[in-house]
Amino acid sequence: MRLKIILSTILSGLLLIAQAQIKVGIIGLDTSHAIAFTKELNGKDKKEQYKDFRIVAAYPYGSKTIKSSYDRIPGYIEQVKEMGVEIVPSIAELLEKVDCVLLETNDGNLHLEQAYEVFKAGKPMFIDKPLGATLAQAIAIYQLSKEYKVPIFSSSAVRFTPQNQTLRNGELGKILGADTYSPATRELTHPDFGWYGIHGIEGLFTILGTGCVSVNRMSAEGTDVVVGLWNDGRIGTFRGRRTGKHVYGGTVFTDNGTAPAGGFEGYGVLLDEIVKFFKTGIPPVTEEETLEIFTFMEASNESKRKGGKIILMEETYRKGLKEAYQLLQELK
Repeated sequence: MRLKIILSTILSGLLLIAQAQIKVGIIGLDTSHAIAFTKELNGKDKKEQYKDFRIVAAYPYGSKTIKSSYDRIPGYIEQVKEMGVEIVPSIAELLEKVDCVLLETNDGNLHLEQAYEVFKAGKPMFIDKPLGATLAQAIAIYQLSKEYKVPIFSSSAVRFTPQNQTLRNGELGKILGADTYSPATRELTHPDFGWYGIHGIEGLFTILGTGCVSVNRMSAEGTDVVVGLWNDGRIGTFRGRRTGKHVYGGTVFTDNGTAPAGGFEGYGVLLDEIVKFFKTGIPPVTEEETLEIFTFMEASNESKRKGGKIILMEETYRKGLKEAYQLLQELK
């Protein structure tokens, strides 16, 4: 089964490479990412690696409940139309016009239902952060990806900051531990960190990799600190901040000393990976790592609910898996 999925993925990538132009569709015009990606792929002075790509259509919705998101939609519709993007009334109509999809809807609660339509159409898809609003939704999306043999990936741009990739590749020494930080503003429709703190947590996992076994968290109104223990004895921490200037970064401890973690340096590094993925069908981030990030976030929430108690990642994931199957039964 796994070999069939790999061969199907490679074939899909080869078919896209063979096309003169790869037509991209956007679902969700309620985030600035949609505008940034359209400017890059539809602009006159495009990077060489973007020359075969063009965003041709967009379905604008999008959150209908988060005011900071849906207020943007009318203005963003006009902006993408000026860049040659057709606005369509449904995801079904979008899928008839495109080869691959950028699922940009800001509300992670809508991703499972929207992604399901894309999976049934067999289109490769990048799902912007968060993959889903919850661990269970994220697991369910990956289950559908495997069922329909459609490749996906999801990531924060922080992952692909050159400094974080240099650290991940071991170029600055063996990683012994890391402390990262990022904004962690809350949105009541999402569990903590699912809305924004995921950026700094993704940076932490980019540097340390998978293998976190337990989590605990201390929480205050303006700050959260989450501590993770990895299976090789390393410790990683994430500080989520809701006061002061929004900054991203951290400190990494190596056998050669310390080094700064990379912060946010724009969306270009992420878009480079997206177009490469659309051509090859090979995700640059594994399912295992993405779901471990979501498990880490949910375990931290459980720790908060229990007054800072240490929570095992394995137990958290099992609960999420059970909930995911329930979601899939309801969806189908």
